Amino acid sequence: MDIHRIKTGFVNCYLIKTESGFFMIDTGIASKRIELVNELEHTGCKPENLVLILVTHGDSDHCGNCAYLREKFGAKIAMHPAEAEIVASGEMLSSRRPRQSPLRKILIKSLTPFVSLKKSDRFTADLSIEDGTDLSDWEFNARVLHLPGHSNGSIGVLTADGELFCGDLIDNNDIPRLHMVDDPAAANASLEKLRQFMIKIVYPGHGAPFTMDQLTTEN
Repeated sequence: MDIHRIKTGFVNCYLIKTESGFFMIDTGIASKRIELVNELEHTGCKPENLVLILVTHGDSDHCGNCAYLREKFGAKIAMHPAEAEIVASGEMLSSRRPRQSPLRKILIKSLTPFVSLKKSDRFTADLSIEDGTDLSDWEFNARVLHLPGHSNGSIGVLTADGELFCGDLIDNNDIPRLHMVDDPAAANASLEKLRQFMIKIVYPGHGAPFTMDQLTTEN
């Protein structure tokens, strides 16, 4: 299995090559679509071999190219059902807690025009994935972990070899830490959940890959 990290602006997406084809975790920002497609072509990813797109959560910087890649490459999109409304409506708040501080609501609403999905980029997922979903049916030796905290339906993907793709639960822009937490209790519970697994390397949505030892040391 080969892992190719693709940076689209300030966010990572990951292309994973297996014997059965390519799998993509998140698709980056729509404004970086040309660069993304060039990277896919450079690695040998083509319409006939992109098997599945796994979306860690519904924020536009992570799923901005899902609809486009499904149309052009024919890959199915999989995501947690709690994120369905945000990608269908483009509304960032729809997978967040209904009760938030007034300041946070103002902040998110002020950002929404800049980070929401355009109508042409909105979509409905083909597959619903939840905690424990086994991806071996798609010939990808990995499973889904539900990791709420950044949003209600945030997920991670953990391979059998111990690589974790954690979405926006944790970033590593300077040191590994929780990333823009919506629900602190849920986020910390997700961190404790991760410590139950043998994880070698964490691939975050923002910043460089790191080890769980770094996270334990720095937090």
